[in-house]
Amino acid sequence: MFGSGVKRRVVDPFQKLVLNRLVRGAFELGIPPPGDALLETIGRRTGQKRPTPVCDGVDGDTFWVVAQHGREADYVRNIEANPRVRVKSSGSGWRAGTAHILDDDDPRERQRTARRVNLARGLCVTASEVMGTNFLTIRIDLDVPPSARTKRAASKRKQA
Repeated sequence: MFGSGVKRRVVDPFQKLVLNRLVRGAFELGIPPPGDALLETIGRRTGQKRPTPVCDGVDGDTFWVVAQHGREADYVRNIEANPRVRVKSSGSGWRAGTAHILDDDDPRERQRTARRVNLARGLCVTASEVMGTNFLTIRIDLDVPPSARTKRAASKRKQA
């Protein structure tokens, strides 16, 4: 329908000025949309926290993101400068982690897998696919909270 340049010129302002503000506002009000999450990076120039709405990609201690515009996305550029991030799913609090850009991963397959988790995540992924132009997979290895580390260590001692 549109070339990727035209699509970005139409989609970006709508996302930044309307959709992203609505999702961030919903999180601030404590009513996060199901299927959505916030990815917080540190601005590569400003050093300030930059929350960006993404689809909820939590999978245990891993969080998956498929960037709609690949390395052209501001948050991807921020990750390249500083891979330490935080994520907040609609059903949990903030979790810190380290982001890894996966050039060799198949983002379309990652989207198909995410779509099967539940309806809300599937709707988010589908909307993201429609608006995206150059997909790129990012894996975030979430830090294990100290309380979970203690429980895991105790469980391993019991098994030994």
